[in-house]
Amino acid sequence: MMTLLLIIIYISFISLGLPDSLLGSAWPAMQEDLNVPVSFAGGISMIISGGTILSSFFSESIIRKWGTGLVTTISVCMTAVALIGFAYAPSYIWLCVLAVPLGLGAGSVDAALNNFVALHYEAKHMNWLHCFWGIGATAGPAIMSIYLMKGNGSSWGSGYLTIGIIQLSLCMVLFFTLTLWKKVEMSGSTKQAASTPPLKRSELFKIKGMKPALIAFFCYCGLELTTGLWGSSFLVIHHSISPQAAAQWISIYYLGITFGRLVSGFISTKLNNVQMIRIGFVGIGVGIVLLLLPLGEFVSPIGLFMIGIGCAPIYPSMLHQTPQNFGSELSQSIMGIQMACAYIGATFMPPLFGVIAERVSIGWYPYYLLALFILMLFMSEKTNRTVAERASSY
Repeated sequence: MMTLLLIIIYISFISLGLPDSLLGSAWPAMQEDLNVPVSFAGGISMIISGGTILSSFFSESIIRKWGTGLVTTISVCMTAVALIGFAYAPSYIWLCVLAVPLGLGAGSVDAALNNFVALHYEAKHMNWLHCFWGIGATAGPAIMSIYLMKGNGSSWGSGYLTIGIIQLSLCMVLFFTLTLWKKVEMSGSTKQAASTPPLKRSELFKIKGMKPALIAFFCYCGLELTTGLWGSSFLVIHHSISPQAAAQWISIYYLGITFGRLVSGFISTKLNNVQMIRIGFVGIGVGIVLLLLPLGEFVSPIGLFMIGIGCAPIYPSMLHQTPQNFGSELSQSIMGIQMACAYIGATFMPPLFGVIAERVSIGWYPYYLLALFILMLFMSEKTNRTVAERASSY
């Protein structure tokens, strides 16, 4: 039963990644077909991000009421309907309307599945699941490109329709396995968590170690997304590397994250979550140092790859560590808030650097990453010390 559920969760993570990179790959064709400015993609992206943050923040009460299986099923169904709606949207306004259920569905399912895996499976599975998300995020643009190559601008709708049908198929699989989810949730740590009275969010924020943990999540996603969004521009503008070569190195940065999580799954069988996070910090630190060196055109691309390798184990390990840090009975409540903070970092920190790059210089790129890295490192270690002190007091 647990093996079957794990297979379904793996498939779900691929499915989760599929729509995440669709907008960027399809927007040039969408923008021309809808006759709207290029910048309007930001509006859709912000609506999706806002819905994801909102549903993550309130995910605990929803999951407590309906259970992980049903929440996952409904969330995937919402994203499927939204994606199919994108395929037939007659105007930009409709895309904005459909972005609401797309964002709301993504946040709830992400928080639900990550906590379920943290409670019931080993750390290696958390790493591999996020590796599978990377596979989905890579496959989404590939599927879209197949339709765009037909040369018809409106063919982007067929790409969204295909991804929507894939999501709808997963929804059917989840629906027919709801009894399996219920059986698991009626036993062990999930049952204990469900029977524990929920704490108010104001009380959750007062738990020792909670605030530094949230800041660490905020910084991590801010760093990962800023690196990916502005790395190519940094190489082109600051180091005069060709746009084609810079794009290839950014692809290698994301490959470093995906491949690193595959390898991290094996390493995590020998090391604990805290050790995996610290190894990741070393990789990011080395990468940022390489970005700061004067021979940028030679070492900066390698620095980006090292940052990707370093990022690989951190996020999955931080998620998997949640029940150990705060107890299984509170993990779902805290997981949703942690992921909301992560999404906030991913939403606002990359645009903030865009303002700095425009008004000051894109040369501040490695220093911006360094500031996020130092704050994340400090807050992560502060969380570890707080948890250790709490454990020693018992």
